[in-house]
Amino acid sequence: MFKKILVANRGEIAVRIVRACSEMGIKSVAIYADADRHALHVKKADEAYNIGADPVAGYLNAHNIVNIAVAAGCDALHPGYGFLSENPELAEVCARRGIKFIGPEADVIRQMGDKIQARNAMINAGIPCVPGSDGNLESLEAAVVLAKKIGYPVMLKATNGGGGRGIRRCDSEKELLSNYDRVISEASKAFGKPEVFLEKCVVHPRHIEVQVLADAHGNVIHLFERDCSIQRRNQKLIEIAPSPQLTQAQRDYIGSLGVKAAKAVGYENAGTVEFLLDSDNNFYFMEMNTRLQVEHTVTETITGVDIVQQQIRVAAGLPLQYKQSEIAFRGFAMEYRINAEDPQKDFLPSFGKITRYYAPGGPGVRMDAAIYSGYVIPPYYDSMCAKLTVWALDWEGVIERGRRALNDMVVYGVKTTIPYYQQIMLHPDFRAANFNTSFVEQHPELTEYDVGLPKELMAAAIAAAIAAHEGI
Repeated sequence: MFKKILVANRGEIAVRIVRACSEMGIKSVAIYADADRHALHVKKADEAYNIGADPVAGYLNAHNIVNIAVAAGCDALHPGYGFLSENPELAEVCARRGIKFIGPEADVIRQMGDKIQARNAMINAGIPCVPGSDGNLESLEAAVVLAKKIGYPVMLKATNGGGGRGIRRCDSEKELLSNYDRVISEASKAFGKPEVFLEKCVVHPRHIEVQVLADAHGNVIHLFERDCSIQRRNQKLIEIAPSPQLTQAQRDYIGSLGVKAAKAVGYENAGTVEFLLDSDNNFYFMEMNTRLQVEHTVTETITGVDIVQQQIRVAAGLPLQYKQSEIAFRGFAMEYRINAEDPQKDFLPSFGKITRYYAPGGPGVRMDAAIYSGYVIPPYYDSMCAKLTVWALDWEGVIERGRRALNDMVVYGVKTTIPYYQQIMLHPDFRAANFNTSFVEQHPELTEYDVGLPKELMAAAIAAAIAAHEGI
């Protein structure tokens, strides 16, 4: 087993990995930019090293990060998610320097990171894919011809895209003509390659993904599925495990597809195979994420499997601790991405100092956070500052527990998505498990809530009123 692991990330996921290391008796090493000097992952790790003043570039410098790992005496590196987690260069640099990369091989990351290569691999494995281009689009003219053939709406996607970026829906030829150059530009800026492809748009699908684990000994299992249909502009907001919208037969089928996909590319470590489920109950492969997912918490909650620890074990050459027959789930889990955003202002980021923070607790409540009272949320990163995960035996129970936990959680100083999620929990369609990826856009009224007076100000006002009355 490894003795020391460098965590090449920040925020709540870095804290999560540090905790896994601690439970396994492994020393952890954090890295931080100047903006993260007072971050929680820096405080939690056994050691921490500064990576410079630039708030982003330091986390993207694979050579420098691996140099730190070598200098600190680390024998492995965990990339978390985001940043370099799906960049094959980091895995390659680790291999050259004798540091074990906790994730799949660089060739697999490269293959599955290229949407065309991934799509072709799945087609060859007999996994259903959405109709679309066989490769990168050579020109706008080729896109127009293909779109007419498969029918509108279509999706323009960056070949090396991810995280909901580099994607545009086109409902007509006019929109295709106006969006083509935009997606090319987004692909170039965000992913370094001006390559795009085209797929038939599955209208109002459900977004279902399968968590897989694979080791170097030929063992591949799935940990059931997650429903990620509650999303805004292709960015996930709420994740659920298992999906309340699937039958057992569908669950068994999509789980088998996830395992089949992992075996088809010789996958090792933790990965997620994402599918779209259309209104006719057809599953279509969308992409494979070759890393730990933000929403891994719901899968851990319903199965009891520590996915991060399994990642570390697999990277160390050990076999999976479980067989497929030993994996079962109990109840439902739901994760809320607590974003520092103002839903009433088109989800405008709301960075700044957290003046006071109260974490929820009680039965079936888990918090993954990197915030604390007095912490200043920097404006340089993703707006997600915490993840709230709740569990209950049934669907109605997990909704009610989520409502209670959201009400318990208080973040002062910045706007968050907490009140927005409270509105979703009250919506009859959500409560009836009747939703798809268009739920958020179809219900703009969910932002029309009254936040009222902050509780701390209300308490101060009441106290002042009482004091004034007693003075009389």
